[in-house]
Amino acid sequence: MSLNKDQVQHIATLARLELAESEMAEFVEKLSAIVDFVDQLQAAPTADVTPMAHPLHQVQRLRIDEVTETDQRDYFQQNAPAVKDGHYLVPRVIE
Repeated sequence: MSLNKDQVQHIATLARLELAESEMAEFVEKLSAIVDFVDQLQAAPTADVTPMAHPLHQVQRLRIDEVTETDQRDYFQQNAPAVKDGHYLVPRVIE
């Protein structure tokens, strides 16, 4: 499937891109090549392919969930302009 100039201009409008007339032919060619490649991929037989998250059968190594930092909230809140009950107070922005 090959794209034409009007289709590329429509895509550019949807993407909020401004294409110069001198660039249009290059973009038509490149986007058409991308669409043709996707068409080739769509034609590949994938009915017997099992979906997988990773091509290798590996498990994710997780670290032990343990606290490594001390609680310094009071220390950090010393520089805050307004604090109440351990929370930062900020100006109201929505009425």
